[in-house]
Amino acid sequence: MNYDSFFKNRPTETIAEDLLGRTLSFNNGNEVLSGTIVETEAYLGQKDRAAHSYNGRRSQANEGLYRSGGTLYIYAQRQYFFFDVATQEAGIPEGVLIRAIDPIQGITTMEKNRHHKTGVLLTNGPAKMMQAFGIDSRKWDLHSLTDSPFDIDLTSKKNIQEIKAMPRIGINQSDPYWAQKELRYIVAGNPYVSDMKKKDFKKNHGFY
Repeated sequence: MNYDSFFKNRPTETIAEDLLGRTLSFNNGNEVLSGTIVETEAYLGQKDRAAHSYNGRRSQANEGLYRSGGTLYIYAQRQYFFFDVATQEAGIPEGVLIRAIDPIQGITTMEKNRHHKTGVLLTNGPAKMMQAFGIDSRKWDLHSLTDSPFDIDLTSKKNIQEIKAMPRIGINQSDPYWAQKELRYIVAGNPYVSDMKKKDFKKNHGFY
């Protein structure tokens, strides 16, 4: 499967769920840093009050969402950076935020990038993940996955015991419908999921 076929003619919610269990990697020029995707959030474009493209908002800052599926939308909030991927054909501004990964490769480097944070604190949130990768700019915004140092392995994925759909995090509660809509997808029991309680951690991290 290639990126074109992965993103083509599929709902953003389906894509967000299908990304779970796949490996996200970043080649920093010296080594590959990677982890298994364990948490995603879908954003449904112009109708979605939580989306950056709600009501057709379009600017240089969110142009990545309006590009074809597989285009990176990297945005900043204060000094933090976030990793989104556009999911639909050009002009339909929907995307998926990768919220957390379960680290695989380059853990020592990721710990250094995170100022020596270890364990679940390494990558249990979208800004933490980007900091672990050493991303401190929007340099790769608007690039396609194919033409960037990022990669999502579409050839294989881990077998997940249970996927849960839950409300997204940090959404304005003034609009209860979109605040509570279950568009966040998690590997149940994985300790790197951003709000996973310790009592709910699974020893196998939620994988068979």
